[in-house]
Amino acid sequence: MNFGLDTQDKRYLDIVLEPIRVCARYKPRFGQGKRGKGLTLEQFQKLYQADPFYNWFGLDNPMMYTAHKAAGGMTSVYRQIGSRCEKLFRTILCDSLRLTHNDVTWSYKTQLPTGKERTLYLDGRVPLEGISDDHRKQIFHTWMQKAAEKIGVDTKISNALIGAVFEIRQGYKSKDAKRQNADIASAAIAYTKAHFPCAIILSTQIDADILDRYRSEKWLVLTGIVGKNDPLVSTYDFMWDVVGYDLEGFFQRNSQRLRGEVEATLKVLLAP
Repeated sequence: MNFGLDTQDKRYLDIVLEPIRVCARYKPRFGQGKRGKGLTLEQFQKLYQADPFYNWFGLDNPMMYTAHKAAGGMTSVYRQIGSRCEKLFRTILCDSLRLTHNDVTWSYKTQLPTGKERTLYLDGRVPLEGISDDHRKQIFHTWMQKAAEKIGVDTKISNALIGAVFEIRQGYKSKDAKRQNADIASAAIAYTKAHFPCAIILSTQIDADILDRYRSEKWLVLTGIVGKNDPLVSTYDFMWDVVGYDLEGFFQRNSQRLRGEVEATLKVLLAP
């Protein structure tokens, strides 16, 4: 599928930006109301003024509402950027490597202590057999072999790899043990399915302890460093050298638009 640059940029921007705009409508719930519907300033003040303890402390102050709205809204902005970049990544894989939606989707089943099965999804996949361009397929295969060697994967395992699976993060600072353990379990499952696990961090914001732990558990971790010229280290070098799409260039070209949308959202969130 061949898209003109402007058309392709528009498609990709729409994927990223629409959910960010939705964040501007965020309202905190304060334990009240239905899911997705928060309280207005007036409703918040009525709630807190009716509570003697909160009223004594003056917690019904409009600035308190604004602080809650800003904190929750900004968390939502980070979450939406990460979520939509997952979709952007899969879309780029489909466009650049001519893969199908099924090709770039990967999941596995695990059994819960209750005996029920749970399906877990990773954020993306590249099956070697799905890459129709032989030259690009060889580039991807070579990258997998070098990446596996870099993190100390046994050659018997790396030689049997038939594809790679990916987890996408805008950044990774949280030391949530449950999340880390799930990712580590996913890597182990991926290797049993002959897939190489790779974590793609779009920014340089990752906790050093997390980075060390993932690498020790045989995840390749790429971060958003630029100018490294190394697809075994940099997310953006991987996207250009291996996938064949200049993701760094996309973000640079559209930075003014991206910054404008985020600024407009933050202004709304920081208003009373």
